[in-house]
Amino acid sequence: MLEPLKDMLRRQSLKNNASPEPTGFVPLEKIRSAVAFIDVEDTSFNECKNALMIFFREHNIKGDIFFFDFRKLTEGERLITSIKTTVLKKDLNWFGKPSHEKVALMLDGEPDLFISLLPSTDYPLEFMAKCSRAHFKIGRAQLPGNTFDLVIKDPEDRKLNEAEVFKELVKFLDKIR
Repeated sequence: MLEPLKDMLRRQSLKNNASPEPTGFVPLEKIRSAVAFIDVEDTSFNECKNALMIFFREHNIKGDIFFFDFRKLTEGERLITSIKTTVLKKDLNWFGKPSHEKVALMLDGEPDLFISLLPSTDYPLEFMAKCSRAHFKIGRAQLPGNTFDLVIKDPEDRKLNEAEVFKELVKFLDKIR
């Protein structure tokens, strides 16, 4: 009973909040700001975070990294990322929409580039990707409506971690002129 209502509210929310900005491939030298999303549950989380920060610094890109952390923390367990840039389960409303605060923080950076290193197509990521006004959007799994301009998929024979995907992504970005 709730699923059709949830789906309807998700569609309506996307319709009301989706960015009208056209997107497409943008050369690396024209990118001045970026936002990246990574999953703290990925085994390469720290390596990927560090690689992103180095990449942003080397290319003079003002980069923000957001973290998805939907784990249930046990008593005494602490967050390993900044609460400001971490989207927690409690930051989602009942149908999965991220809080206005988290969305506004992502939009305030006015990123030219949106990178999702999460292999999911879950609604919180879809909402963030579609709301972003970035001119170039990259992901690991295409979202409905062809949200991403570039999709980096895992090879048939194995699942890549986020750091491996980012390493491959950098090779593509270097080739775009």
